[in-house]
Amino acid sequence: MSMLRLQRFVRSSLWLLPLGCLAAGVLLAVGALAVDRATGYRLVPQSLTGTPSDAQTILSSFATAMVSLTSLVLTVTLVAVQLAMGQFSPRIVGALLDDRFNQLAIGLFGATFLVAVLTLREVRGSDTGIVPGLSMLLSYVLMLASIVALVLFVHHAGQGLRVAGLIDLVGDRSRAFIVREHGDVPAAAGSPSDVLAARPGNIVRVDRPALVAAARRADCVLELVPVVGDFVVGGAPLFRVRSTDGEPAARLGAADVTRHVLLGPERVHTEDLAYGIRKLVDIGVRSIAQPFNDPTTAVQALHRLHDLLRQIAPRPLPCGEHRDADGVVRLVERTVSWDGYVRLAFDEIRLAGASEPQVTRKLCAALADLKGVAPPDRQAPLDRQLRLLDAAVRRAHDDEEDVLSALTPDTEGIGSGEDVTTAPRPGTRERSAALPR
Repeated sequence: MSMLRLQRFVRSSLWLLPLGCLAAGVLLAVGALAVDRATGYRLVPQSLTGTPSDAQTILSSFATAMVSLTSLVLTVTLVAVQLAMGQFSPRIVGALLDDRFNQLAIGLFGATFLVAVLTLREVRGSDTGIVPGLSMLLSYVLMLASIVALVLFVHHAGQGLRVAGLIDLVGDRSRAFIVREHGDVPAAAGSPSDVLAARPGNIVRVDRPALVAAARRADCVLELVPVVGDFVVGGAPLFRVRSTDGEPAARLGAADVTRHVLLGPERVHTEDLAYGIRKLVDIGVRSIAQPFNDPTTAVQALHRLHDLLRQIAPRPLPCGEHRDADGVVRLVERTVSWDGYVRLAFDEIRLAGASEPQVTRKLCAALADLKGVAPPDRQAPLDRQLRLLDAAVRRAHDDEEDVLSALTPDTEGIGSGEDVTTAPRPGTRERSAALPR
């Protein structure tokens, strides 16, 4: 076998690392038992290991637990492969099977099982007998390591099943190949005064007071180029540095400012309201699309979108300027405007749900309510949504009565997904009408 074939075999083999762990476990168990025999089983007192009956019970529990944990790891790995194949791409399977952490967990659990079984064979007697103390301690250590590995594996599996986790798995490996072949020198863009991002990632947190203090010490102004939550490409401008008189300046080192910006594999809710709105929009749009066809779920997402926009409608939004103690602007960042939040919340659901009367009625009701609480300078984006919604519904329905029904604000629970009981008229029986869902 050539060296290239051997390297490929080692890298792509799912069972080679677990098999190596099993061999290491056997060697550790045989070595520990040999030491116990050589010392007459007196190296570790039974006050630490327990009586032979206790040791047999403990080792039997260890062996049973390790078989269950090994089965769990294999099952979760296969489930992850199936989900990745069905929802993302069949070509992602190889990257998942090559995951060294999963292989190490399987190997550790298998090695602990073998050590427990081999040690169990050496236990003699019941209350007064032989207990291989060093081998028992080795079993305890491996069991503790297995518990830690189980917790880490659950975290690792949960991270790996995320969309961002699978994308980063492929992206990181491909980027590592580029760095290995061409060096870690990203293509720079922008002026010499720009501070570039050293690695890719989403901006999840910005330490604004620290950035203001750094800009004040250098007597300059920092401009954060991307919005919080944006994905920054490695080598792209992260900050623009200029002097207080507006001229270009480069008085700060990259490390002085980049360490105050946290990049992560995906967006978080800590400082990113738009990400929460994005998630609700994704739920709403996905529920309308085929084969789900579940407009009630879309209406539930619209309930929360309506609530979020209603909370910020009358409130002032951040201007993006941060000043020092002397009132001098030191940090400028782009922020999402009211128009941006409205378009993010309603544009995609409006386009996807134009043919669903339940969705359009809820949109009409939400927009009508927001127009009642939004100040005059924030009415234009809401009017635009109403105008575009009217046009979309007219394209989806030919009959004027259907158009009127779909554009009637949902104020009677029609879009809530609940049955509405009408009050009985005098002299008639009470009736319950199941309204359209």
